[in-house]
Amino acid sequence: MEISTWRSVSIISFTVLAFLGSGYSQQAPRYSFLNQAAEAPAISYYDYIIIGGGTAGCPLAATLSQNYKVLLLERGDAPYGNKNISNMVNFPDTLQDTSPTSPAQRFVSEDGVINSRARVLGGGSCLNAGFYTRASPNYVREAGWDGRLANESYEWVEKIVAFEPTMPQWQTALKEGLLEVGVTPFNGFTYDHEFGTKIGGTIFDSDGNRHTAADLLEYANPEGLTVLLHARVSRILFKVKGRSRPQAFGVIFWDQNGRKHKAYLNKGTDNEIILSAGALGSPQLLILSGIGSRDQLGALNITVVLDQPMVGQGMSDNPMNAIFVPSPNPIATTLIQVVGITTFGCFIEGASGSNFMVSGSNSSGAPGRNFGMFSPQTGQLATVPPKERTPEAIARAVEAMNSLEEYHFQGGFILEKTRGPLSTGFLKLNNRNIDENPSVTFNYFKEPEDLERCVRGIEAIERIIKSPGFSNFTYSDVQMGTLLNISTQFPVNTLPRSSDDTRSPEQYCRDTVMTIWHYHGGCQVGQVVDLDYKVIGTDALRVVDGSTFRFSPGTNPQATVMMLGRYMGIKIQNERFARQQAKRRNNS
Repeated sequence: MEISTWRSVSIISFTVLAFLGSGYSQQAPRYSFLNQAAEAPAISYYDYIIIGGGTAGCPLAATLSQNYKVLLLERGDAPYGNKNISNMVNFPDTLQDTSPTSPAQRFVSEDGVINSRARVLGGGSCLNAGFYTRASPNYVREAGWDGRLANESYEWVEKIVAFEPTMPQWQTALKEGLLEVGVTPFNGFTYDHEFGTKIGGTIFDSDGNRHTAADLLEYANPEGLTVLLHARVSRILFKVKGRSRPQAFGVIFWDQNGRKHKAYLNKGTDNEIILSAGALGSPQLLILSGIGSRDQLGALNITVVLDQPMVGQGMSDNPMNAIFVPSPNPIATTLIQVVGITTFGCFIEGASGSNFMVSGSNSSGAPGRNFGMFSPQTGQLATVPPKERTPEAIARAVEAMNSLEEYHFQGGFILEKTRGPLSTGFLKLNNRNIDENPSVTFNYFKEPEDLERCVRGIEAIERIIKSPGFSNFTYSDVQMGTLLNISTQFPVNTLPRSSDDTRSPEQYCRDTVMTIWHYHGGCQVGQVVDLDYKVIGTDALRVVDGSTFRFSPGTNPQATVMMLGRYMGIKIQNERFARQQAKRRNNS
């Protein structure tokens, strides 16, 4: 194959990897409790108010609704019925959508890496590659979770959203390559996190339909739950007068028509507001509500409720780097199914196929290829100066991409995700607009150990590509330097490329760093919340989501975030019941 062909194959096919996230499942369930925020009364009262109907918020709401009156506020729409997020074959469509109502709200970190945050019921479980795997037992112990309740909560989740995947030949070849280069033993199909190579679970069923955290609302008590869509919470309300600690007692939210609503907690010391708005949304809303560093609050002209400088600190995003491997043989479309959990600090996975790049429509509405985040209309021109992003330039790029033959799209990506990571950054607000993304810096590879892990991962991928087990899906005459140099040109971020040292694996890691959407932190346990996820220094307020994590759990965090929603729902109910029992005994 000519170098020019390698180049065109790799640049365009990168969209397979760029969209390790997708849509939602088949037919909409008949949730009687699902309503538009515009239909809500101006004032309402509940036992629990949960902000964020995402990966943690949905199982949390479903659990608490069994015994209490619960309000779940989601700023986005329901995922059901949206063709862009309906099935695995429409994989790139959601993240390509940059409209104000898109289920994926794009942002670019200060590091220059293109990213997205969820804006849809079901949260990030609607925008990922569907890989389902638990955290390790050691992670569970270090988090202070009860192992038995954690396992029961995982199983509760798995009954509805987790499946065993089929294994197409490309994924089987990746498995064999991992084993041949020493990522052993083979642990078979398992949800457990163990060193070696395994086949993990998936939230895609056998028909390619996605099942997400929103499906867990099937467990809910319809009489106890109200879910409001397009409900944008702008502030948590606190009682401060005459109190030693601020007490949360309500929220202000806005509907899609711009009308303001207020929801309050019912009387009772056990009722709470729970933030489950994600690693960007939860610290953002705390700051907007007056909980953050005094300096930042003052700069934004926000009244200080609690001077808490750790809000927004400890932001991390697991770096991901990949190598595109063109294939001489046809391959099936696959997302993440096999993972190599190495002893040297990274996870090795892969995705393959061409289906993600042959659907959609062109700029005139005619059938054409959909190139996702790296389409000319969206992400690919991110590295081009704005004045050069003319309609003519975009049209030329669209025409060039659509004119390529099908074999240009045949291949797969082998990627490594850095464990942890150890490098951390911070989040800050640019203004008080809840609809705008905060500014976030992840400081990829700030810690040398993260960079070392990436290098070890890239070196392992090179050995996999050359392994006998993977030989049917790579050209025998391709040089690894060629693949690295081509992959370096992918428009995966807005960082300037190094003009030299292109063969250095360290430089390759820096030049091609991108996200795998596993960012976390900002409201970490021990810094912003305690071990019960209560916001330190306040009453009646918790945070339950990935913003509380110091490190990303397992190879994909979604299983653990869903588990945490269920786990905390059970724990909150049990502790409340115990307090009520103790109170009755004391009064008798």
